[in-house]
Amino acid sequence: MNNTHEVEVVVIGAGQAGLAAAHHLRRTGFEPERDFVVLDHSPGPGGAWQFRWPSLTYGKVHGMHSLPGMELTGADPARPSSEVVAEYFAAYERAFDLRVRRPVDVHAVREGSDGRLLVESSAGTWPTRALINATGTWDRPFWPRYPGQETFRGRQLHTAQYAGPEEFAGQRVVVVGGGASGTQHLLEIAPYAAATAWVTRRPPVFREGPFDENAGRAAVALVEERVRRGLPPQSVVSVTGLPLNDAVRAGIDSGVLDRRPMFDRVTPDGVAWKDGRRWSADVILWATGFRAAIDHLAPLRLREAGGGIRVEGTRAVADPRIHLVGYGPSASTIGANRAGRAAVRDIRRLLAEEAPAAA
Repeated sequence: MNNTHEVEVVVIGAGQAGLAAAHHLRRTGFEPERDFVVLDHSPGPGGAWQFRWPSLTYGKVHGMHSLPGMELTGADPARPSSEVVAEYFAAYERAFDLRVRRPVDVHAVREGSDGRLLVESSAGTWPTRALINATGTWDRPFWPRYPGQETFRGRQLHTAQYAGPEEFAGQRVVVVGGGASGTQHLLEIAPYAAATAWVTRRPPVFREGPFDENAGRAAVALVEERVRRGLPPQSVVSVTGLPLNDAVRAGIDSGVLDRRPMFDRVTPDGVAWKDGRRWSADVILWATGFRAAIDHLAPLRLREAGGGIRVEGTRAVADPRIHLVGYGPSASTIGANRAGRAAVRDIRRLLAEEAPAAA
């Protein structure tokens, strides 16, 4: 049985960025399965959204933008965002006949023959002329390391494992991380927990007023500068700040969002600072973000000395056949849409240049 499937473009990942890219491939004349294929390792539609905790309802989601060509309308704000977005993505895949293959795990992308890349996966190998990588970050939760962490007798978990606040009833909980997830966890857990403590490496920066288009462009420009230099992208909140909404104001006023500096070590029964302060805990919840899931690209040696991949727009500087969408400045729902369109435009140009001249 031949387990090799030659195509013009492989899209890895079927979250917002991958579906946007697939849509633009489709509308510019590429046929699914014949010209391009979308490989997704998740069990069903929804990208990372399908794994979000049930208490993150659609009404609590900040800035969810519809996919190109099909609006998300009429969603019940009280329903879990995981359900709303998964249903929307599934309907989108059907509406545009994107034929996403799942579950498929991509193990490696290597240099092939005749100028093609080889995408090696659990469902076979795809030789391809171009690659759109849209793997996001959810599969690579970042766990910081602190002295004594292995001695902690309580429970440690990451945002990726958070299932809701009820499981923390009557417990003392340390939440680590200054991003949106950390504040959301604290505000949810506090009514159930015996006590909570919030620790972050840097003092949080709260943003008042609307996050308008100019502010958005400025934030994107800061992230773009990092990826142009080959540095790993920073977290979104590091450039946008935390929105100071009514729930956050109430959390500050009640003392739930009373930030403490980062502890220096973990003890068997809690955390401790150099000045002798200690806080006993049953749980440490690491809301410390995620890193780009790009290990499968390692055989191509795209990483720079700074640890990231140098990207201009969506194109990897070291290899114009490879585009990263949902990476760096396009790691937002609206940015992913734009990146998908830009990547397809560049790939069409690349493939046209490589096409043999007519006889």
